[in-house]
Amino acid sequence: MSLDATSDAPLPRAASARTETTVRAASAPRRRTPRTSSFGYRFLRSRTALAGSIGLAIVAGGAIFAGQIFAVDPLDMVARPFIWPFTNAEYPLGTDMLGRDILVGLVYAARVSLAVGLAAAVLAVFLGALSGYFGGWVDQVLTRITEVFQTMPPLVFVVVVVAILSPSVPSIVLGIAITSWPQIARLVRAEALRLREAEFVQAARVMGMGHGRIILTHILPNAISPVVVAGSILVASAILTEAALSFLGLGDPNLISWGSMIGSGREVLRTAWYMTALPGLAISLTVMALNLLGNGLNDVLNPRVSLT
Repeated sequence: MSLDATSDAPLPRAASARTETTVRAASAPRRRTPRTSSFGYRFLRSRTALAGSIGLAIVAGGAIFAGQIFAVDPLDMVARPFIWPFTNAEYPLGTDMLGRDILVGLVYAARVSLAVGLAAAVLAVFLGALSGYFGGWVDQVLTRITEVFQTMPPLVFVVVVVAILSPSVPSIVLGIAITSWPQIARLVRAEALRLREAEFVQAARVMGMGHGRIILTHILPNAISPVVVAGSILVASAILTEAALSFLGLGDPNLISWGSMIGSGREVLRTAWYMTALPGLAISLTVMALNLLGNGLNDVLNPRVSLT
C-alpha cells in the first residue's frame, strides 16, 4: 500500500467522533469560574457579615434620613403621655411621660450614638498610623501616651472629661475618643511598622510622594483588614459608653440619645417599662449588628477560613 493511499483513507468512526468532540470543545465559549477568593464573593457567602451589614445599614439609614422620614422634632410633645406601644396607629411605639413620640426619638437618637462611635474609631486609626509610620520620637511619645490611657478606667475618665467640659456632644465625643483609641491604635501601629519598609512604600518615597499621601494611599489601605474588624468592635463599645453617660445625666440636654431615653424612663420603670425597654433593645440590636459585622469581616478577610 502506497503512502498516498494511506493518507487518503477515511478515519475510523471512533477516531472521527473524538475529533469532532475535541473541535466542539475548543470552539465552545469558556465558562467563567467565579473568583472564590474575591472580597465580594466571600462577603456574600458570609451569613454573619451579611446579617451585621443589613442591621447596621438600617440603623445608619434611619439616622441619616431621620429628617426626611419624620417631620416633627423628637423633643416635641405631640400627644397625650403614656400611650402604650401598638395601641395607636399614629404612634406605633407609644409616647413617653411628656407625650413625645418614642419611634421618632429612637431614630434621631441613632445619630448621636453612631457619630460618637465613628469619631473614636477615626481618631484611633489616625494616631496609630502616625505612630507606626514615622517611628522615632513620634512613636515613643504616642506609645507612652497610649500606655497612660490604658491604665485608666475608661468610664471614670470619660465622666471626668465630660463633667469638666460640660455635657455636650463634642465633649462626649472627645471623652470617649481619647479613652477608646489605644486598643486599635496599637493594632494600626503594628501594621504601619510592618508596611513602612515595604518596597512599594520605598518607591513612593523615591518618587517624591509626601508623608500624608503615603499614609492615605499605601499604609492605611494595606492595613484595612484588621482595622475594620477592630473598628467595628470599638464603635460598639463607644455606643455603650455614650449610653452609660446619658443614663447618668451627662448627655447633651438639647439632643436625644438612647442612653438619655433610658435614663428618663427609669423614673416610671414600674408603670411604663416600655420607655426603657425600647431604647435598650435598640442599643442591643445595634451592638449585635456591629459585632456580627466584625466577626464576619474577620472570616471574609482571612483566606484560611472556608465559607460554605
